[in-house]
Amino acid sequence: MDPHTQAAPGGERVASVPMALHPDTVAVTSGRPRRAAGAPLNAPIVPASTYHAGGELAYGRDGNPGWQAFEHAVGALEGGEAVAFASGIATAAAIFDEVPAGGVVVAQRTPYYGVITLLREHHANGRLVVREVEALTAETLQTAGAGAALVWAETPTNPMLELVDIESVAAVARGHGALLAVDNTFATPLVQSPLQLGADLAVHSATKFIGGHSDLLLGVAVAADPAWAERLRGRRYRNGATPGALEAFLALRGLRSLPVRMERAQASAAELASRLASHPAVSRVRYPGLATHPDRDLVRRQMRGGGAMISFETRGSGADAEAVCERCELIVSATSLGGAESSLERRARHGAEREAGTPETLIRMSVGLEHGEDLWGDLDQALRAIPR
Repeated sequence: MDPHTQAAPGGERVASVPMALHPDTVAVTSGRPRRAAGAPLNAPIVPASTYHAGGELAYGRDGNPGWQAFEHAVGALEGGEAVAFASGIATAAAIFDEVPAGGVVVAQRTPYYGVITLLREHHANGRLVVREVEALTAETLQTAGAGAALVWAETPTNPMLELVDIESVAAVARGHGALLAVDNTFATPLVQSPLQLGADLAVHSATKFIGGHSDLLLGVAVAADPAWAERLRGRRYRNGATPGALEAFLALRGLRSLPVRMERAQASAAELASRLASHPAVSRVRYPGLATHPDRDLVRRQMRGGGAMISFETRGSGADAEAVCERCELIVSATSLGGAESSLERRARHGAEREAGTPETLIRMSVGLEHGEDLWGDLDQALRAIPR
């Protein structure tokens, strides 16, 4: 085998990157085609449903060279073996489907509402037994985790930006014989490394920061154990939750710039959070990078920065907070996150978020790549209209 290549799942050969390299370099160099004179630098889009017989791939649900290149790159960043899916929620669904019928799943009461809604449906129809905990800690898991098959952790949480101590929770989960899956979407592989902290699976909605351009739907799970990656590939094949060839290409292209995007967005987020904390129209700021964050010590141990997501609560009513979103002229009012453009949304406008206890005036902001002073000017003028 060429010294610059290694086998990816499915037998494709892609550029090999030593893990000793800095993650910023890994993001740029991993998942490349084999080096050869006249060969393309980038993995091409392969829109194929059918392959010639006799190879590793026979049909479109088996795999795709484009998926494999993307999976190799994300796996290299997370330090495991990656499996891509059609969306983030399809990734979560595949993991839940691998829990035996009647198996116990422990989850926070307030993760992303799409995930908890899916778990509650499984619980209601008897497919799974779901134990919800107010806060997922080593202490709460000692009791709630008894007999569990899976522990689902989201850190930082969406939209409250609360943290889970991955290392301590992983130790308790292991003691119970449970698998630990960590939704790492908000932090990205560059800010947090769940597998290195003891998690079994790291999960991403690659629609968000990994793709980074608000132009695709994709999810990915990264397994510490290759056997689990194989199980998830089988689940993907059987359920048909396969990524599109174009989506995988776009996500890998987005991954190349993730280091510089995250560096810029995280720096802007830290400054904006600091200024929001002293704004007279803001009652509370939730941002892991602030010294006032209740889990600040854990942030220092577990994360490499505060990330690019801010949640803040305005004074006044939910209608006042909604008006702030509407008055922003530069920042986009939208429900997704992680794009090059900054966006924000009052999360309690969604019924499921209100039921989960999201404060009526909480605004979740995804900080993008615009100049920080322009973002602050837009936020400030929108906030100043709140009656005092």
